[in-house]
Amino acid sequence: MNQIDRVAPRLPAPTRIGQATAVEQSRAVAEVHAAIVVAQQCPRDIQAARAAMQDSCAQKFLAERAFYRYNRAGKNITGPTVHLARELARCFGNVQYGVSEMRRDDEYGQSEMQAWAWDVERNTRSSLNFIVPHARDTSDGATALTSARDIYENNANAGARRLREVIFAILPPWFVEEAKELCNKTLAGGGEGKTLPQVITDVIEGYAGIGVSPDQLEQKLGRSKDEWNGYDVAQLRVIWRSIRRREVTIEEEFPQPRVTVEEITKPQKPAAEGTEKVSEPEEGSEPEPSESDPLHYSEEEISETGGDS
Repeated sequence: MNQIDRVAPRLPAPTRIGQATAVEQSRAVAEVHAAIVVAQQCPRDIQAARAAMQDSCAQKFLAERAFYRYNRAGKNITGPTVHLARELARCFGNVQYGVSEMRRDDEYGQSEMQAWAWDVERNTRSSLNFIVPHARDTSDGATALTSARDIYENNANAGARRLREVIFAILPPWFVEEAKELCNKTLAGGGEGKTLPQVITDVIEGYAGIGVSPDQLEQKLGRSKDEWNGYDVAQLRVIWRSIRRREVTIEEEFPQPRVTVEEITKPQKPAAEGTEKVSEPEEGSEPEPSESDPLHYSEEEISETGGDS
């Protein structure tokens, strides 16, 4: 008995292995060995991989699905999606990836999962083991999931986010950054050979259909529409797709402007001659606020507008 056997107990092993299990074990070993041999005999062509990536990123369908955007704690979070990651892995070649559900524990309401990506040619592997609770976060707190379909979809969503990270971990950074740049250019140009003014007009009309005015778009970007460039249009397209996918809401991206304390206390211009003068209230009394007065605020509302305190 060697030293390891004396210190650590042996793991339990199955006393009986069926024929199907033995065949599957042999097949898995042979498959891994064959993948390594084929990858080394047929190494990737970097120029061909780059050309395939450029061709894919020039397609409008991929560019529109290449980025996500959502709101967390009042901040907009954006980045490349798992759809872009999978396409880049395909273009790069000799890459295997996947998500495995290693164990599901319904008693404790959680699943143990693994996301992995493997560059077979370079023998570079990245993996993440993580626990996925069988629950969904809502505005009223976490809600437990009991339906098999809900648990599956929840696990799939969590696995897709980790899969995106492990794929990007084994791809060259320049390959990913160039793909993101090309997708932004495709979004800016619409992918249909249109000029920038035509694309800007299409974007404005599209937002008008969901109740967002050009003034709100200009306030979002901090410049007038005549000064927009391709990156501004790409940003608006990403926001548009995120709204359509219900990742963010219109109110989160385009909040209505609020009246500030300075605007409320701003002195009014003197009334022109011939107009009726409003009588001043008696000393010690307060005028009754009108419900239709848009500038009327309670003390609590004024304190929230960011006035001096």
